[in-house]
Amino acid sequence: PPRSTLFPYTTLFRSMKKKYLLSFIFLFCFPLITCAYSDYIIASGKNIGISLNADHVIIVGSYDVNGKNILNTSLLRIGDKLISINNKEIKSINDLQNIMNNLSSEKINVTYERDNKRYNTEVTLFKEGNIYKTGLYVKDNIKGVGTLTFIDPETKIFGALGHEILEKTTKSKFDIDSGVIYYSEVTGIIKSTDGKPGEKNARNNSETIYGSVKENTHKGIFGIYTDEINENKLYKVAQNNEVYVGPAKILTVTEKDVVSEYEIKILNVNANADTKNILFEVTDQSLLEKTGGIVQGMSGSPIIQNDNIVGAVNYVLVDDTKKGYGIFITNMLREAEN
Repeated sequence: PPRSTLFPYTTLFRSMKKKYLLSFIFLFCFPLITCAYSDYIIASGKNIGISLNADHVIIVGSYDVNGKNILNTSLLRIGDKLISINNKEIKSINDLQNIMNNLSSEKINVTYERDNKRYNTEVTLFKEGNIYKTGLYVKDNIKGVGTLTFIDPETKIFGALGHEILEKTTKSKFDIDSGVIYYSEVTGIIKSTDGKPGEKNARNNSETIYGSVKENTHKGIFGIYTDEINENKLYKVAQNNEVYVGPAKILTVTEKDVVSEYEIKILNVNANADTKNILFEVTDQSLLEKTGGIVQGMSGSPIIQNDNIVGAVNYVLVDDTKKGYGIFITNMLREAEN
């Protein structure tokens, strides 16, 4: 803001005694910290494609070269992050390939990260013809499909999924450097059966970008929504103590890109849980016929009760796929602020 706008407050602060100044600052700042998200937000339910990029390369597997395997002849293991080779930084698979293409020795010095600690080791490569090979399968990107939960119309912050995205091989949280969400439509559904959750099949268009992903946390993925926002319908954010056992509904896509409402029943509310706050059961017969209950790709579907947004679907009960868990919407909103 212009200096003239700040001047009256600066003059006031200087004229106040220290103890009153501290009290004033505390009272002035406290509401902004605790209530930064809007009271009314957009409950989406839109199907989204997700692409996340890491700032490192992760080892996800290996293959034999001339009958030898690097995971048997070195200290490297699946799940390790490759940081550098011969002191040359690795941030992508392209970086790794460029380094490998210019090697002149079979012995290399590797810096890698495991359990948030860094190590150095010497690795002997395998030569196939005139080419040195690591024999490693690596990854620097993850793609998937999920459901957009909310958009805050004031801050443009969005949240989706209600849980973290894991790297499939290592089952560990995928640490990201950047990412995007984009257009996706459902082309079919593999129905869930008890003991075997189903999934949404989707067709994505990565050129129609909805927003940029900034965080991948245990409460969802969060970022800034950059596409046009429709504010025709805003839902009041329910506080945790306003969620109760009884009827509710979820917003999700089961066909093409159409968001539909489906009836559920909230069976239990656990305010002390971190992410599994709402236990519910699908009661909508049309949804049960289409999906058999909760399927992969529904994560992030908003839960609505009394026209308030109360949470988001985040887990399915594998042994009873008609039932699932949801996270409080306030938990996602607070995480988004961080």
